[in-house]
Amino acid sequence: MAKYLVIVESPTKVKTIKKFLGSNYEVAASNGHVRDLPKSQLGVDVENDYEPKYITIRGKGDILASLRKSAKKADKVYLATDPDREGEAISWHLSKALKLDESKMNRITFNEITKNAVKDSLKHARDIDMNLVNAQQTRRILDRMVGYLISPVLWAKVKRGLSAGRVQSVALRIIADREEEINSFIPEEYWTLDADFNIAGEKKPLKAKFYGTDKKKLLLHSEEEVNEILEKLKNAEYQVSDVKKGERVKKAPLPFTTSTLQQEASKVLNFSTQKTMRIAQQLYEGIDIKGSGTVGLITYLRTDSTRISEEADQAARAYVASNYGENYVAEGTTEAKKSAKRIQDAHEAIRPSDITRSPILVKESLSRDQFRLYQLIWKRFTASRMANAVYETTQVKIQAGDYNFHVSASHLSFDGFMSVYVDDSAEKEENNVLLKGIGTDTKLSLKEFHPEQHFTQPPAHYTEAALVKTLEELGIGRPSTYAPTITTIIARRYVAKENKNLYMTELGEVVNSIMKQAFPSIVDVNFTAYLEALLDKVEEGTVKWKTIIRNFYPDLEELVKKADKELEHVKIEDEVTDVICDKCGRNMVIKYGPHGKFLACPGFPECKNTKPYLEKIGVACPKCGKDIVIRKTKKGRKYYGCEDNPECDYMSWQKPSGKLCPKCGSMLVEKGNKLVCSGEACNYVENK
Repeated sequence: MAKYLVIVESPTKVKTIKKFLGSNYEVAASNGHVRDLPKSQLGVDVENDYEPKYITIRGKGDILASLRKSAKKADKVYLATDPDREGEAISWHLSKALKLDESKMNRITFNEITKNAVKDSLKHARDIDMNLVNAQQTRRILDRMVGYLISPVLWAKVKRGLSAGRVQSVALRIIADREEEINSFIPEEYWTLDADFNIAGEKKPLKAKFYGTDKKKLLLHSEEEVNEILEKLKNAEYQVSDVKKGERVKKAPLPFTTSTLQQEASKVLNFSTQKTMRIAQQLYEGIDIKGSGTVGLITYLRTDSTRISEEADQAARAYVASNYGENYVAEGTTEAKKSAKRIQDAHEAIRPSDITRSPILVKESLSRDQFRLYQLIWKRFTASRMANAVYETTQVKIQAGDYNFHVSASHLSFDGFMSVYVDDSAEKEENNVLLKGIGTDTKLSLKEFHPEQHFTQPPAHYTEAALVKTLEELGIGRPSTYAPTITTIIARRYVAKENKNLYMTELGEVVNSIMKQAFPSIVDVNFTAYLEALLDKVEEGTVKWKTIIRNFYPDLEELVKKADKELEHVKIEDEVTDVICDKCGRNMVIKYGPHGKFLACPGFPECKNTKPYLEKIGVACPKCGKDIVIRKTKKGRKYYGCEDNPECDYMSWQKPSGKLCPKCGSMLVEKGNKLVCSGEACNYVENK
């Protein structure tokens, strides 16, 4: 009979951990939280010093009964939930729900699910850290107060089903502020002036960029300014006046934190933050690897530290030396500066649990997405233990009367970490051949100028990756909150996601406007960051958790009372369409359901008629002349088809433009900033 009980959160971990421990250990799962605040009420006793009222989560009764039975038989109970605030709180709730005897209760944590890590954690069993628990309790209660007090105001003033959140409302504000910035942006004209120079003995011309004078760089704002310079350069002589050769080092990247993993997975793999975290969780908890059984492939996925254990660092350096050569091993340590107060150094960066388990060795056992994410993590970590890349640089200054033209080029002389991992910022190599032999005695002759007009661009719309980066930089939220925050504002339809970009919806604009007007402190970036800092102080044990609640609740309650009295009702009208209800003759309206838009009769509940909503793009079908609409495949991929389908079989993966090809008469479709002919044998292309 098992003497010891180990309780983890996930059933997947049970399978992975069981094989590391002998027959004396029973491993069971709590399936996440077992107690929480009740959904039907605030769940905080305001009159009794804000004491939380925890209840057993519905459906967890049988799990708790089974765990109690196992705990009674065990000599010791090890609570092995995740190594963060949330995990610590789950352990505490388990201890209360199971009524565990403190003398036989132990808390253990491990950053990776490997045999060594799990066995080592048993040697370092400890008591539950109540500072961590209280930090999580404080966050949960603050979030509950904001949600349960402000959401009814939104229901009363706008419509039911809306919600406010302590972090989600700030994220919405950040997106709204960016949209406002974009909408108010006025483009400014500027010009660039490039020149092609012929060099004796070279077929390819040398491209140079106008810089200015010896004393300063000149910015060109108009065509008149460009023409004035061109006039002065009419009879100028062109001479290489200076050649500087140097070296530039590109530093190896740091290993992933939760935030940087979400950002890179979005850019490189096109994963949403939610998808990245879901797949990373699978890799952490364990994958059935052929020949090895269930293996946890990566370390814990919720972290804002770039620290790596000494053992993992040495193993990585040995691997690099063996597979790439000693000169590829990093010199010194690779770690982020710890100046940022918000960085919690509780556990390591995200890395492979065993660097020798390269992606190619486990590819057969992983799904496509699991493999791609594991490969990204493995490459990033391996690169972080490797030497910097080195570029040879050449800068050439060309004198032309009173003006200068500059040419810069770089050449990768030592790839270092880039032999494993290359990001978007990799240098482009230009003019390398021409610059190798160039000197101050090189003879130049002007071939032609290339003046070009440009306009400044507005800031880009937020993507999920960019929003995560901003939230982290502002100190809002923590690694565990980024994905659910973004998922919530999209699910609530406050924000729409199109081609990676996040756009405010009308509903989002209304909610954000109300929050800014009635609850300015809740959506204030600095105030939210300040609360996060206070939560960190609770974790450190320097601030009492109830002090924060006592100061927060009365102010919030006052704002809610004021909003109830002063806020005006905002009615968001359903969008009326020209589709006639075939049951009662009314014009149908657009409604939102769990699966997106649909058409409904405004006569509900007398008339309950609904229809699928087909969004027209304002382009006529080239086959039958009816409207082209946006459709989706069974797997959710968007395409464009005729509204008269299946009678008309026109379809296109790219958006039809409504213009016909001047060469063959086929429909031109949109591809980036170009219009391309959809005809199979036609290669006509034009700018939008």
